[in-house]
Amino acid sequence: MIPSVAVLFARGDSIYKTMPACDVYDAERDALTFPGGLPVVAHPPCRLWGALAALSTAPAAERELAIWAVEQVRVWGGVLEHPANSRLWQACALPRPGARDEWGGVTLAISQWWWGHKAEKWTWLYLCGIAPGEVPELPYKIGEASHVIANSKDRQRARHRPEVTKRERDATPPELAEWLVMTAQLCGPRGQQQKFSSSTF
Repeated sequence: MIPSVAVLFARGDSIYKTMPACDVYDAERDALTFPGGLPVVAHPPCRLWGALAALSTAPAAERELAIWAVEQVRVWGGVLEHPANSRLWQACALPRPGARDEWGGVTLAISQWWWGHKAEKWTWLYLCGIAPGEVPELPYKIGEASHVIANSKDRQRARHRPEVTKRERDATPPELAEWLVMTAQLCGPRGQQQKFSSSTF
């Protein structure tokens, strides 16, 4: 099968590598070598964009990777995934959930628990190249996740729910990976986004 989606900044053991539709760029392959031409699913590093960025020892240059990933989504279409309330949104003038930007991009607020993550893991998705009404259905769930993320609020820890491992925290649930790829496949490059300009979110 010829790949129909490029996955940027994947883990070395990423679930995407088992999906024939995906052309996967991990640390060894280097996402910055992506030549374009395909819609993308981007998981750029987030540790310098979150609330604990000041505690990170990551090199400052790592911040540029997420900005570059935004550009790829805007040019080629696709989806970018980052933690909810990531400061990347302000830095790149990305739309808040429910709004649209000049590229026709929209932001969805999701919980990865809906797709099988052990913890809620609230996440924002930036989508370009797809009309809001064409976004695949979201598998909303009501209830409480069985686990929490290590940096969860004290009130969550008080419920004595176990914490996920680092591997579980970082990995994309298989069902979510499939949803992201399916969504990216429906996206078009920037030149095709004009047809969506009159859509409402």
